[in-house]
Amino acid sequence: MRIGMMADVYKPHISGVTNYISLNKKWLESSGHDVFVFTFGDDDYVDEEDNIIRSPGLPLMDTGYYVGVRHSTKAIKLIRTMDVVHVHHPFISGTLALRYCRPEGIPIIFTNHTRYDLYARAYIPILGEVIGEPALEAYLPVFCRAVDLVISPSNGMREVLRKLGVDVPIEVVPNGVDIRALRKGITPASRLDFGFNEENVVLIYVGRVAPEKNLSFLINCFYGAVQACPHARLMIVGDGPERKLLEEKSQNMGITEYIKFTGMVPYEQVCRYLSMADIFVTASVTEVHPLSVIEAMAVGLPVLGIHSPGISDTVQDGVTGYLIKTEDIAAYTAMMVKLIFDPKLRKDMGEASGIASETFAIENTSARMVSIYQEVIQKHYGKRHSFPTQIRQFFEKMRQ
Repeated sequence: MRIGMMADVYKPHISGVTNYISLNKKWLESSGHDVFVFTFGDDDYVDEEDNIIRSPGLPLMDTGYYVGVRHSTKAIKLIRTMDVVHVHHPFISGTLALRYCRPEGIPIIFTNHTRYDLYARAYIPILGEVIGEPALEAYLPVFCRAVDLVISPSNGMREVLRKLGVDVPIEVVPNGVDIRALRKGITPASRLDFGFNEENVVLIYVGRVAPEKNLSFLINCFYGAVQACPHARLMIVGDGPERKLLEEKSQNMGITEYIKFTGMVPYEQVCRYLSMADIFVTASVTEVHPLSVIEAMAVGLPVLGIHSPGISDTVQDGVTGYLIKTEDIAAYTAMMVKLIFDPKLRKDMGEASGIASETFAIENTSARMVSIYQEVIQKHYGKRHSFPTQIRQFFEKMRQ
């Protein structure tokens, strides 16, 4: 198959969606499929992957996003040769996919990866009012009816889409993680490199250091925990717009010696950091399908988080970790202290996490996606080869 992935943003921007597209592309290509990523960005960026097709766009402040109203002529011609197109962002890429693919009878699949209302509100309060529930209720149901299939990475996100008025069938297919690679030949990072020792219980967060990740709440809880557990340490792996603010917050609280901000870490090194730690912690309530949580589970870490779509679909409360019902500092801190003080509990939950993570293995989730691609292509065969479509394609070639 020739599979087109359409995304508003791709590498070098780092996100769960970017990592998923890249990993899924790699697996599909290893299975003999041709995969192309159509996105916007800087023409000067040199991709390490083949078949990344960038069209010019205007940078959106310092977010890593480029805004474009159309793809280049070269990209459009290539999109129209795809057997199926998979859209990963509904607004720009989604609109363009309908424009380019519908006349050609090319089936379109859309995966909703993001809580756009909460994400926008966290970054740009004014934008949060524009891309809030009323706007999403007006746009998403119409867009989802226009595509051939809607996919949600979790049951929780499917329910969110239903509340927003999406009334078409929604398939739940988790975004996969390369479980085997995470476990193969891992050499844990050295604790001494970060000023930790074997007596320390290391809590780790991996991801963007950004407002929607609720890290200020996490640090508040850790401050309470470290009063009872001075041997505890918190490691925040990643970078983002809130890092400096959180470092200042930690300094003002007098706990800088207990917290290590690593900054950006190459993705292939993340498993070494996870393997060094004892507990994975997150306070985000905006996740749709938390890849960093799954990666932590894959290497055998218990998870502490907050009940929310995505997190609740991934972590089994009391089995693979603990989930607090609301953003309650006292309750979250209490569970944090409990895990820090009980090594057997951490071990048992970590073992359960490792087993549970198998559900998200990339070979399973991508194989499911291949089946879905084949199903929608078969349903569209008649439209793609109809006489009006062939006439249109003929005149299109004549104009080239």
